[in-house]
Amino acid sequence: MNNLFVYTFYRFKNLKNIDQHKSIFDKYLLNRNIKGTILIANEGINGSISGSRRRLDEFIKFLKSYLNIRKLDIKINQTEFYPFNRMKVRLKNEIVSLGQGEIDVNKYRGRLVEPKHWDKITSDKNTTIIDVRNEFEIEIGKFENSINPKTKNFREFPKVFKEMKINKEDAIAMYCTGGIRCEKASAFLKKGGYKNIFQLKGGIINYLKLKNEKKQKSKWVGECFVFDDRVTINKNLLRGKYIQCYGCRRPLTKKDVRSNAYRKGIHCPYCVNERSARQIRNSESRQAQINISKRKLLTTH
Repeated sequence: MNNLFVYTFYRFKNLKNIDQHKSIFDKYLLNRNIKGTILIANEGINGSISGSRRRLDEFIKFLKSYLNIRKLDIKINQTEFYPFNRMKVRLKNEIVSLGQGEIDVNKYRGRLVEPKHWDKITSDKNTTIIDVRNEFEIEIGKFENSINPKTKNFREFPKVFKEMKINKEDAIAMYCTGGIRCEKASAFLKKGGYKNIFQLKGGIINYLKLKNEKKQKSKWVGECFVFDDRVTINKNLLRGKYIQCYGCRRPLTKKDVRSNAYRKGIHCPYCVNERSARQIRNSESRQAQINISKRKLLTTH
Protein backbone atom coordinates (compact mmCIF):
# COMPACT_ATOMS: atom_id res chain seq x y z
CA MET A 1 0.00 0.00 0.00
CA ASN A 2 3.05 2.30 -0.01
CA ASN A 3 2.13 3.55 -3.50
CA LEU A 4 -0.89 5.42 -2.14
CA PHE A 5 -1.08 9.20 -1.95
CA VAL A 6 -3.37 11.82 -0.47
CA TYR A 7 -4.15 14.88 -2.61
CA THR A 8 -5.70 17.85 -0.80
CA PHE A 9 -6.93 20.83 -2.79
CA TYR A 10 -9.45 23.66 -2.92
CA ARG A 11 -10.32 26.51 -5.20
CA PHE A 12 -12.64 29.46 -4.67
CA LYS A 13 -14.42 29.91 -8.00
CA ASN A 14 -17.94 30.99 -8.92
CA LEU A 15 -19.73 27.78 -9.93
CA LYS A 16 -23.20 27.32 -11.36
CA ASN A 17 -25.20 24.13 -11.93
CA ILE A 18 -23.51 22.39 -9.01
CA ASP A 19 -26.02 19.51 -9.15
CA GLN A 20 -24.73 18.75 -12.63
CA HIS A 21 -21.11 18.97 -11.44
CA LYS A 22 -21.83 16.44 -8.69
CA SER A 23 -23.37 14.04 -11.18
CA ILE A 24 -20.38 14.35 -13.52
CA PHE A 25 -17.88 13.75 -10.71
CA ASP A 26 -19.86 10.80 -9.33
CA LYS A 27 -19.85 9.20 -12.76
CA TYR A 28 -16.15 9.84 -13.38
CA LEU A 29 -15.02 8.54 -9.98
CA LEU A 30 -17.01 5.30 -10.15
CA ASN A 31 -14.75 2.23 -9.95
CA ARG A 32 -11.48 4.19 -10.14
CA ASN A 33 -10.12 3.16 -6.72
CA ILE A 34 -10.15 6.74 -5.48
CA LYS A 35 -11.47 7.36 -1.97
CA GLY A 36 -12.11 10.62 -0.14
CA THR A 37 -14.47 13.57 0.01
CA ILE A 38 -15.15 16.39 -2.44
CA LEU A 39 -17.36 19.34 -1.47
CA ILE A 40 -18.97 21.49 -4.15
CA ALA A 41 -20.72 24.83 -3.58
CA ASN A 42 -21.46 27.93 -5.60
CA GLU A 43 -18.29 29.47 -4.13
CA GLY A 44 -15.97 26.67 -5.31
CA ILE A 45 -14.62 23.19 -4.66
CA ASN A 46 -12.77 21.56 -1.75
CA GLY A 47 -11.41 18.04 -1.75
CA SER A 48 -9.21 15.48 -0.07
CA ILE A 49 -8.79 12.24 -2.00
CA SER A 50 -6.54 9.20 -1.91
CA GLY A 51 -5.40 6.57 -4.37
CA SER A 52 -2.54 5.76 -6.71
CA ARG A 53 -0.63 8.71 -8.12
CA ARG A 54 -1.67 7.83 -11.66
CA ARG A 55 -5.38 7.73 -10.80
CA LEU A 56 -5.21 10.96 -8.81
CA ASP A 57 -3.29 12.80 -11.52
CA GLU A 58 -5.84 11.67 -14.09
CA PHE A 59 -8.69 12.99 -11.96
CA ILE A 60 -6.99 16.33 -11.29
CA LYS A 61 -6.41 16.75 -15.03
CA PHE A 62 -10.10 16.00 -15.66
CA LEU A 63 -11.25 18.36 -12.88
CA LYS A 64 -9.16 21.29 -14.15
CA SER A 65 -10.38 20.80 -17.69
CA TYR A 66 -14.02 20.33 -16.73
CA LEU A 67 -14.19 23.37 -14.40
CA ASN A 68 -11.83 25.46 -16.55
CA ILE A 69 -9.27 25.87 -13.77
CA ARG A 70 -5.78 26.73 -14.99
CA LYS A 71 -3.96 26.56 -11.68
CA LEU A 72 -4.82 24.36 -8.73
CA ASP A 73 -2.54 24.16 -5.70
CA ILE A 74 -2.40 20.57 -4.47
CA LYS A 75 -0.83 19.29 -1.27
CA ILE A 76 0.52 15.79 -1.81
CA ASN A 77 1.38 13.31 0.95
CA GLN A 78 2.31 9.65 0.67
CA THR A 79 0.40 7.25 2.90
CA GLU A 80 0.64 3.58 3.87
CA PHE A 81 -3.11 2.98 3.66
CA TYR A 82 -6.35 4.47 2.36
CA PRO A 83 -7.22 7.14 4.96
CA PHE A 84 -10.82 7.23 3.70
CA ASN A 85 -13.37 4.43 3.58
CA ARG A 86 -15.17 5.45 0.38
CA MET A 87 -15.62 8.21 -2.20
CA LYS A 88 -18.18 10.94 -1.44
CA VAL A 89 -19.13 13.99 -3.50
CA ARG A 90 -21.35 16.37 -1.54
CA LEU A 91 -23.18 19.60 -2.28
CA LYS A 92 -22.81 22.37 0.31
CA ASN A 93 -23.83 25.98 0.84
CA GLU A 94 -20.14 26.78 1.48
CA ILE A 95 -17.01 24.72 0.86
CA VAL A 96 -15.89 25.91 4.29
CA SER A 97 -18.64 27.20 6.55
CA LEU A 98 -18.17 30.68 8.04
CA GLY A 99 -21.86 31.62 8.04
CA GLN A 100 -21.37 35.22 6.93
CA GLY A 101 -23.20 35.14 3.62
CA GLU A 102 -21.47 35.53 0.28
CA ILE A 103 -17.85 36.68 0.43
CA ASP A 104 -15.87 37.13 -2.77
CA VAL A 105 -12.68 35.46 -1.57
CA ASN A 106 -10.83 36.15 -4.81
CA LYS A 107 -11.54 39.87 -4.37
CA TYR A 108 -10.81 40.25 -0.66
CA ARG A 109 -8.31 37.55 0.35
CA GLY A 110 -5.26 38.49 2.40
CA ARG A 111 -1.69 38.53 1.17
CA LEU A 112 -0.41 35.00 0.55
CA VAL A 113 2.83 34.20 2.37
CA GLU A 114 5.01 31.44 0.96
CA PRO A 115 6.08 28.92 3.65
CA LYS A 116 9.74 29.93 3.22
CA HIS A 117 8.85 33.50 4.33
CA TRP A 118 6.45 32.56 7.16
CA ASP A 119 9.05 32.48 9.95
CA LYS A 120 10.26 35.98 9.05
CA ILE A 121 6.72 37.44 8.91
CA THR A 122 5.73 35.89 12.24
CA SER A 123 8.97 36.88 13.98
CA ASP A 124 7.89 40.53 13.91
CA LYS A 125 6.70 41.42 17.41
CA ASN A 126 4.12 43.79 15.93
CA THR A 127 2.40 40.96 14.03
CA THR A 128 -0.52 39.17 15.67
CA ILE A 129 -0.51 35.45 14.75
CA ILE A 130 -3.95 33.83 14.78
CA ASP A 131 -4.72 30.13 14.45
CA VAL A 132 -8.18 29.88 12.84
CA ARG A 133 -8.62 26.15 13.49
CA ASN A 134 -10.83 24.64 16.18
CA GLU A 135 -9.64 24.54 19.77
CA PHE A 136 -9.14 20.75 19.91
CA GLU A 137 -6.85 20.98 16.84
CA ILE A 138 -4.76 23.72 18.42
CA GLU A 139 -4.36 21.78 21.67
CA ILE A 140 -2.26 19.11 19.94
CA GLY A 141 -0.09 21.45 17.88
CA LYS A 142 0.41 25.10 16.87
CA PHE A 143 2.95 27.72 15.80
CA GLU A 144 4.98 29.44 18.47
CA ASN A 145 3.40 32.64 19.87
CA SER A 146 0.09 32.16 18.05
CA ILE A 147 -3.31 33.03 19.52
CA ASN A 148 -5.85 30.29 20.20
CA PRO A 149 -9.33 31.85 19.63
CA LYS A 150 -10.84 28.80 21.42
CA THR A 151 -13.56 28.17 18.87
CA LYS A 152 -15.52 24.93 18.71
CA ASN A 153 -16.13 25.42 14.99
CA PHE A 154 -15.16 27.84 12.22
CA ARG A 155 -18.54 29.62 12.30
CA GLU A 156 -17.65 30.99 15.75
CA PHE A 157 -14.59 32.79 14.44
CA PRO A 158 -16.22 36.13 13.39
CA LYS A 159 -17.75 36.64 16.85
CA VAL A 160 -14.60 35.61 18.71
CA PHE A 161 -12.37 37.77 16.53
CA LYS A 162 -14.56 40.82 17.19
CA GLU A 163 -14.03 40.28 20.91
CA MET A 164 -10.23 40.42 20.42
CA LYS A 165 -10.54 44.14 19.57
CA ILE A 166 -7.59 44.19 17.19
CA ASN A 167 -6.87 47.52 15.46
CA LYS A 168 -7.70 47.56 11.75
CA GLU A 169 -4.23 48.88 10.97
CA ASP A 170 -2.39 46.08 12.81
CA ALA A 171 -0.57 43.29 10.96
CA ILE A 172 -2.36 39.95 11.31
CA ALA A 173 -0.91 36.62 10.16
CA MET A 174 -3.38 33.73 9.92
CA TYR A 175 -2.97 30.02 9.34
CA CYS A 176 -4.88 26.73 9.27
CA THR A 177 -4.32 23.13 8.17
CA GLY A 178 -4.38 23.46 4.39
CA GLY A 179 -5.10 27.15 3.78
CA ILE A 180 -8.83 27.18 3.06
CA ARG A 181 -10.06 28.44 6.45
CA CYS A 182 -7.47 31.21 6.78
CA GLU A 183 -8.13 32.24 3.18
CA LYS A 184 -11.84 32.71 3.87
CA ALA A 185 -11.20 34.30 7.28
CA SER A 186 -8.71 36.73 5.74
CA ALA A 187 -11.25 37.70 3.07
CA PHE A 188 -13.86 38.26 5.80
CA LEU A 189 -11.48 40.60 7.65
CA LYS A 190 -10.37 42.42 4.51
CA LYS A 191 -13.99 43.01 3.57
CA GLY A 192 -14.49 44.40 7.09
CA GLY A 193 -11.76 47.00 6.64
CA TYR A 194 -8.67 45.27 8.08
CA LYS A 195 -5.74 46.24 5.89
CA ASN A 196 -2.64 44.20 6.79
CA ILE A 197 -3.77 40.60 6.57
CA PHE A 198 -1.33 37.78 5.78
CA GLN A 199 -2.15 34.10 5.30
CA LEU A 200 0.10 31.05 5.13
CA LYS A 201 -0.10 29.69 1.59
CA GLY A 202 -1.00 26.02 1.62
CA GLY A 203 -1.36 26.05 5.40
CA ILE A 204 0.52 24.05 8.01
CA ILE A 205 0.93 21.02 5.74
CA ASN A 206 2.76 23.06 3.10
CA TYR A 207 4.99 24.61 5.76
CA LEU A 208 5.90 21.24 7.30
CA LYS A 209 6.59 19.79 3.87
CA LEU A 210 9.07 22.58 3.09
CA LYS A 211 10.83 22.30 6.46
CA ASN A 212 11.03 18.52 6.10
CA GLU A 213 12.47 18.70 2.57
CA LYS A 214 14.98 21.41 3.47
CA LYS A 215 15.74 19.82 6.87
CA GLN A 216 15.28 23.24 8.46
CA LYS A 217 14.34 24.15 12.01
CA SER A 218 10.60 24.64 12.41
CA LYS A 219 8.49 26.98 14.53
CA TRP A 220 5.79 24.35 14.66
CA VAL A 221 5.22 22.68 18.04
CA GLY A 222 3.37 19.34 18.34
CA GLU A 223 1.37 17.46 15.72
CA CYS A 224 -1.17 18.57 13.11
CA PHE A 225 -4.74 17.27 13.03
CA VAL A 226 -5.94 16.11 9.60
CA PHE A 227 -9.48 15.27 8.57
CA ASP A 228 -8.99 11.63 7.66
CA ASP A 229 -8.12 8.29 9.28
CA ARG A 230 -4.50 9.31 9.88
CA VAL A 231 -5.95 11.62 12.59
CA THR A 232 -2.68 13.56 13.00
CA ILE A 233 0.63 13.95 11.20
CA ASN A 234 3.97 14.80 12.79
CA LYS A 235 6.67 17.19 11.60
CA ASN A 236 7.89 14.55 9.15
CA LEU A 237 4.39 14.31 7.63
CA LEU A 238 4.06 10.75 8.93
CA ARG A 239 1.06 9.41 10.83
CA GLY A 240 1.09 10.81 14.37
CA LYS A 241 0.54 9.24 17.78
CA TYR A 242 -3.16 10.11 18.23
CA ILE A 243 -6.24 8.01 17.52
CA GLN A 244 -9.74 9.35 17.00
CA CYS A 245 -12.98 9.13 18.94
CA TYR A 246 -15.70 8.31 16.44
CA GLY A 247 -18.29 9.80 18.74
CA CYS A 248 -17.00 13.39 18.73
CA ARG A 249 -14.09 13.10 16.23
CA ARG A 250 -11.55 14.46 18.72
CA PRO A 251 -7.96 13.18 18.69
CA LEU A 252 -7.15 11.02 21.70
CA THR A 253 -3.94 10.17 23.55
CA LYS A 254 -3.12 6.72 24.94
CA LYS A 255 -4.10 8.06 28.36
CA ASP A 256 -7.54 9.06 27.02
CA VAL A 257 -8.04 5.56 25.61
CA ARG A 258 -7.20 3.98 28.98
CA SER A 259 -9.94 6.04 30.64
CA ASN A 260 -13.11 4.29 31.83
CA ALA A 261 -15.02 6.89 29.82
CA TYR A 262 -13.63 5.55 26.56
CA ARG A 263 -15.63 3.05 24.51
CA LYS A 264 -14.29 2.41 21.05
CA GLY A 265 -16.50 3.91 18.38
CA ILE A 266 -19.00 5.25 20.93
CA HIS A 267 -17.63 7.91 23.28
CA CYS A 268 -14.52 9.23 25.03
CA PRO A 269 -13.71 11.35 28.11
CA TYR A 270 -14.52 14.51 26.13
CA CYS A 271 -17.97 13.54 24.87
CA VAL A 272 -19.22 10.89 27.33
CA ASN A 273 -21.48 13.42 29.07
CA GLU A 274 -22.47 15.24 25.88
CA ARG A 275 -23.91 12.42 23.77
CA SER A 276 -27.59 11.62 23.97
CA ALA A 277 -28.93 8.12 24.60
CA ARG A 278 -30.05 7.96 20.96
CA GLN A 279 -26.60 8.93 19.69
CA ILE A 280 -25.00 6.28 21.88
CA ARG A 281 -27.43 3.60 20.63
CA ASN A 282 -26.69 4.56 17.01
CA SER A 283 -22.94 4.43 17.65
CA GLU A 284 -23.25 1.05 19.39
CA SER A 285 -25.15 -0.32 16.40
CA ARG A 286 -22.56 1.10 13.97
CA GLN A 287 -19.64 -0.30 15.96
CA ALA A 288 -21.31 -3.71 16.16
CA GLN A 289 -21.63 -3.77 12.35
CA ILE A 290 -17.97 -2.77 11.99
CA ASN A 291 -16.92 -5.61 14.34
CA ILE A 292 -19.01 -8.13 12.38
CA SER A 293 -17.46 -6.96 9.08
CA LYS A 294 -13.96 -7.28 10.51
CA ARG A 295 -14.64 -10.81 11.75
CA LYS A 296 -16.00 -11.82 8.34
CA LEU A 297 -12.93 -10.35 6.66
CA LEU A 298 -10.62 -12.33 8.95
CA THR A 299 -12.43 -15.63 8.31
CA THR A 300 -12.17 -15.21 4.53
CA HIS A 301 -8.38 -14.77 4.58
